[in-house]
Amino acid sequence: MQIFRNENASCPMTAEERDFVQPGVVRHECPICGVRGQVCQEGFYDDRYGYPGRFSLRGCTVCGHKWLDALFPPEHLGVLYTDFYPRANLKVVDFAPHQEVQGFIAWMNGNYSTAFRWVPRGVRILDIGCGFGNTLAYHQARGCEAWGVEADENIRRVAEKYGFKVHVGLFDDSLYKAEFFDYVTMDQVIEHVTDPVATLRGVARILKPGGTAVLSTPNSFGWGATVFGRRWINWHAPYHLQFFSLASMRLATEKAGLVVERSVTITSSAWLHFQWLHLLTYPQEGQSSIFWAPRGMWSFRQRFVRKVFTMVHRCKIDHMITRVFDALDLGDNRLFFLRKP
Repeated sequence: MQIFRNENASCPMTAEERDFVQPGVVRHECPICGVRGQVCQEGFYDDRYGYPGRFSLRGCTVCGHKWLDALFPPEHLGVLYTDFYPRANLKVVDFAPHQEVQGFIAWMNGNYSTAFRWVPRGVRILDIGCGFGNTLAYHQARGCEAWGVEADENIRRVAEKYGFKVHVGLFDDSLYKAEFFDYVTMDQVIEHVTDPVATLRGVARILKPGGTAVLSTPNSFGWGATVFGRRWINWHAPYHLQFFSLASMRLATEKAGLVVERSVTITSSAWLHFQWLHLLTYPQEGQSSIFWAPRGMWSFRQRFVRKVFTMVHRCKIDHMITRVFDALDLGDNRLFFLRKP
């Protein structure tokens, strides 16, 4: 069953839609340590693409983990990403691999906020959540053997044209040989999974001894979540289900048979620019944002303020703010470097 909802609709959800979004299962226990969590905030909704439903954020008093308290069966996740995420509008003819970056400009832009940038040349790599395949082309151009996993069906168009090795669906470690990969990357992915410990166990199984997993994920303990509150762009309900503390990631990796070697906040400077535009175009429940899913018209005021925010960004003010908070380890994006002993 698939639910399609008009982005401008403001009527209450039908009973069928409520059952589809929240199928009667609410996760009260922490997905990492199993302790019953407390409700931190209520009333989160999809403030980007208009997926129907309201959700609550819970927090663990033991390991500090936070999670969205709804569970999604796999068939619901397929609809969530294929029908609501905007990649259906991307054109194969516009596909281009990511390019190498280096130096001061790369540092200022926060380009190393992404996990794939930390993969060396000539290794065997699995990119879980490979998006539209740009990272796979990047790795292949650097002499790597690259595999991908992507839940969004739209990846098929690119994979078929360029011959990428991609599993369309959720990550399933049984599809790969044990101790097969040198590197596994998850760029803005671990926060999307329903069972992070099980996912990390799968990653550990397919990594070679001494192999590395690099994860990037939003940092809900940084300055952005504190300052912007409910309108922080990285709550991103209901797509983001998990928000890791340093303690909860260490506990999850220990249960999975991995070790956290290093953790650091490095954030793309574009994120702060997106945050301002997110605030400017924040939609009502059940509506899509004209910034994240551009279908509507910007008002005169919105166009004017957008120009101001763009000027601020071009003057590198967003960049300097982002670099300062990253230096304080309070950035919006955290990288975890995990090793298999």
